[in-house]
Amino acid sequence: QVQLVESGGGLVQAGGSLRLSCAASGGTFSRRNMGWFRQASGKEREFVAAINWSGGSTYYGDSAKGRFTISRDNAKNMVYLQMNSLKPEDTAVYYCAAMGAGHSSSSFRRSYEYDNWGQGTQVTVSY
Repeated sequence: QVQLVESGGGLVQAGGSLRLSCAASGGTFSRRNMGWFRQASGKEREFVAAINWSGGSTYYGDSAKGRFTISRDNAKNMVYLQMNSLKPEDTAVYYCAAMGAGHSSSSFRRSYEYDNWGQGTQVTVSY
C-alpha cells in the first residue's frame, strides 16, 4: 500500500512559478514509478509528467515540456513538480499518482497504469 498527499498548490499570476510536492507513506515508494496528472474543470484527466523508480528517466506531456520539471527524493519518499512560466490554461487540480510496486509500463501517459492517487491540489493561474 501507498498513500499519497499533494501539497503546494495555490494561486499564482501568469508567468510565475509553483512547486508541488507529493508525500508518500506506507512503504515501497522507491519501487514505484510516479506521475503527475491534472484535471481542469469540465475536462478529462491529462498526463503532465512521470518519473521512473530511480529518477533517471523523466517524461512530459506536450503542454508541460520545457516548463515543468518532475523530480523525486527516495530517501524522503517525495516526488515534486516544479512548474515555471505558468499559464492560465495550467489551471487545474493536480494529482500525484503511483504505479504498483515493481510495476513498469511504457504507457506511463495512461491513467489506468497507476494504482494509487492522491486527493489532488488546486493550481490556479490568473492573468
